[in-house]
Amino acid sequence: MRYGFIIDNRKCIGCHACTTACKAEHEVPVGVNRTWVKQVEKGEFPNTRRLFSVMRCNHCTDAPCVEICPVTALYFRDDGIVDFDKDRCIGCKSCMQACPYDALYIDPQTHTAAKCNYCAHRVDLGLEPACVNVCPEHAIISGDMENPESEISILLSQQVVSVRKAAKGTQPNLFYIDGDESSLNPVATERHDNYFWSAQTRGVGHYAKNTEKMAYSGDNMIQALLEAKGHTIGATELASSGPVKSIDLLMGGARRVYDSPDKGILWGWEVSAYVLTKAVSAGVFLLLFLAWIFGWAEYTPETFWWIIGTGLVFLGATGLFLVKDLDRPDRFLNVLLRPQWNSWLVRGGYSFTIYGGMLTLVALAAFFQWKALQPVLWWITMAFALLTAVYTAFLFAQAKGRDFWQSPALALHMLVHSLVAGAAALSIIALWTESGPGWLPFLKTVMLAGIVGNLATVLVELTITHPTQEAKKTVEMITRGRYSNLFRWGAIAFGNFLPLAMLALAGDNPLIAAMAGLILLIGIYIMEKIWVEAPQRISLV
Repeated sequence: MRYGFIIDNRKCIGCHACTTACKAEHEVPVGVNRTWVKQVEKGEFPNTRRLFSVMRCNHCTDAPCVEICPVTALYFRDDGIVDFDKDRCIGCKSCMQACPYDALYIDPQTHTAAKCNYCAHRVDLGLEPACVNVCPEHAIISGDMENPESEISILLSQQVVSVRKAAKGTQPNLFYIDGDESSLNPVATERHDNYFWSAQTRGVGHYAKNTEKMAYSGDNMIQALLEAKGHTIGATELASSGPVKSIDLLMGGARRVYDSPDKGILWGWEVSAYVLTKAVSAGVFLLLFLAWIFGWAEYTPETFWWIIGTGLVFLGATGLFLVKDLDRPDRFLNVLLRPQWNSWLVRGGYSFTIYGGMLTLVALAAFFQWKALQPVLWWITMAFALLTAVYTAFLFAQAKGRDFWQSPALALHMLVHSLVAGAAALSIIALWTESGPGWLPFLKTVMLAGIVGNLATVLVELTITHPTQEAKKTVEMITRGRYSNLFRWGAIAFGNFLPLAMLALAGDNPLIAAMAGLILLIGIYIMEKIWVEAPQRISLV
């Protein structure tokens, strides 16, 4: 048994009855939707066509939202329906990043994830989903696709159907008859907040703090849309042109005329901050381990205790930022107590929890002089420090909705940042602690090599062949668009080349090394902010 949907675009009239029925059936709050109708117009005035596409959860056979959910709040039913349990959800928003179809939202009342669940409660009673019941044209067909006598199975065998983003490999179970690429492909049309007859000037509930306010009305709105298409037209010219010229200019290609609200940046500054704090925490011990195992530098007992303390403090800060980013922070312990082990959020949570425990054991072994245990403890701690440094790359890779995060160089990116952040933090600490022979030159060498490695890694991430338009648009946004100034002058010039020059000219001056370290930490945060935010600006629907 495997349930699915067919949307017959030959019949859909865009009446939004399915949206309304879904809202009524599930008491979906205003501003968010489990199902909705996207409208796109094609052609050039007056020869235009309007396309209607019902958007919702695809109930994928290989659903990335289920894989990434750390607490099994999303799960497969035996009939193939992807359902959710709001009583388990911690509001981490990982599922929203993983879904290539933008099907999930955070309920502004419960602060937990929700989506279309195929009206599972109705299916259990032998009823059809509410949207199917209410559709006046029978444009939505549901049923068991493995039953050869079902209507959906017969249609799938007789009609040419299409799915959204087949290349993602999720095996979606939502099919479109007469589906149009302009409507089903999110990068085929630009997202706007304002249309001729509607405006989404702010988010609702969870989104209100994340979406940018825009307010246009009348001619101002038309002018804004014209400018978005590359046209410049003054107010006088606009007034004299009349509506026909305005529409003619706007209808040069496919464009959206009805859309869902933008969900904004789901993972914000807290995620960028905890990527930095965990980099510092893991990096300081990794450098201590490298100095110890290879004999590259000698560290004093004072430096050792500062490293242990710094590792624990920044690890604690990582936990605080992680919890703060949750929409249900009161349920954070579900990650550890009700884990779903395929999720890298769980693996990461356990990794840095164990890393914190191992740092404590290393400290106890040093304090009580358990010399026989120390080598073993150091090796185990190094392994979990390494995992703590890079696990976010694997978490981002599970976020299949964000193509730019699928970069194979992201793990190296995280490791290099961790080593640089550790050396930068220790160079600052060295200002008021006694350093061992070769310690400061060792830190300086790591920072210099790390800057070069970071620049090389970033170059690879931005110049490798990106297989999707979404990833290419993200690169364009970073290098030539919205984030270009922050990237060029903040992350690269200030965050890398300035400390590189300072370190090259610093000699043995610890103050300049410490200042360069501080700038490096700021630069790492700026870089992570760009890497975290930019992919989330790309529309998934």
